[in-house]
Amino acid sequence: MKIINIFQKYKEWREYEQRAATLEELLLSVGIGTETITKEQALSIPSLAGCVDIISNTIAMLPIKLYQEVNGKVITIKDNRVKLLNLDTKDTLNSFQFKKQLIEDYLLAGVGYAYINKSRNDIASLNYVDNAAVSINKNADPIFKSYDILVNGKTYRDFEFIKLTRKTKDGVTGLGVVAENNGALTVAYNTIQYEKVLIKTGGNKKGFLKAQKKLSESALIALKAAWANLYKENTENVVILNDGIDFQEANSTSVEMQMNENKKTNSSEICKMIAVPMGILEGNATKEDISNYIKFCILPILKNFETELNKELLLESEKDSFYFATDTKELLKGDLLTRYQAHEIAVRSGIMTISEVRYIEDLEDLDLNFLKLGLDAVLYNTKTKDIFVTNTGSMFNMDKPIPQIDTPNIEVKGGV
Repeated sequence: MKIINIFQKYKEWREYEQRAATLEELLLSVGIGTETITKEQALSIPSLAGCVDIISNTIAMLPIKLYQEVNGKVITIKDNRVKLLNLDTKDTLNSFQFKKQLIEDYLLAGVGYAYINKSRNDIASLNYVDNAAVSINKNADPIFKSYDILVNGKTYRDFEFIKLTRKTKDGVTGLGVVAENNGALTVAYNTIQYEKVLIKTGGNKKGFLKAQKKLSESALIALKAAWANLYKENTENVVILNDGIDFQEANSTSVEMQMNENKKTNSSEICKMIAVPMGILEGNATKEDISNYIKFCILPILKNFETELNKELLLESEKDSFYFATDTKELLKGDLLTRYQAHEIAVRSGIMTISEVRYIEDLEDLDLNFLKLGLDAVLYNTKTKDIFVTNTGSMFNMDKPIPQIDTPNIEVKGGV
């Protein structure tokens, strides 16, 4: 009697477990595991792939310039390193592909590597290196950190590589989005896989059959064949259950599991992981979305990239006055009205000349190299303390007495 009760309790427990199945158990029931996913699997999630593509394309299209500060003035420098970064890396990848791959590795794996191929003090090429081919040999000192970089077993020094790292503690390894948010990405990935299984099986639920009595061998073979046909792709088959056989569901349908709502939530959470507004991914971004995207997503990555370039591509003798910086004006090229309004303000305020604006717009130079000043302007030189009034053409100094203007005597006739 007790043995019968034990089996009865086990049966009730199993039925309860099936009814209370979680998403993870449902995924397992269709052969989908919840183990750690790879970078390639993560990229099969549309929202993550879209965000990574948008960010990497945005940064890859921006030109990088080399500047020098001389006596308080900033000069643009023409240099071979600028050509390598913006035109031809002298590798199989062009400069756009080079920067795009670095950013993708930075986001997904936490670090992007590029070999600096030097000939003495000159840089001959910049060669992208897949981080899967790189291993790091670090020392054990937590204060005075040092490391060697190994590529296919060959050892290189740290200064021979550009290392674009995300959330790093040692400057050479980082934490990517895939490792940092593997749990959430696994759910999104497995949801897609589960949906794929539902489509292949025509949306039929998985389950098991209960028979009141033992089936014959021939009946069992026929039932298995009919059941296999039911779950084939794009087939319309019917399984007829004989008397005494019942079907017990083992999982829920996509509607019951709110798959569409879950997919939208997963996409929104993935966008938050890398600071991309959902509106940009959906194509209905507002001006606020674009502004937040540039400020909180793009600019921090650009600053990280510029800092690494200044560290590794500049000679020690150049680091006091030279620096690399990204030309972010390219971000406005897709917005004609905003771009022209910015040019108008720059010319009207005397920040830029018309020739400089035409150069930015890739237009022919009309030799209009003058700054626009209004006649109502009063100009003050902070160094000499000279004040120049454009309307009257007069000039005086703050430290000197203001010259008195002689007023001629006017004779008034005929009273007041």
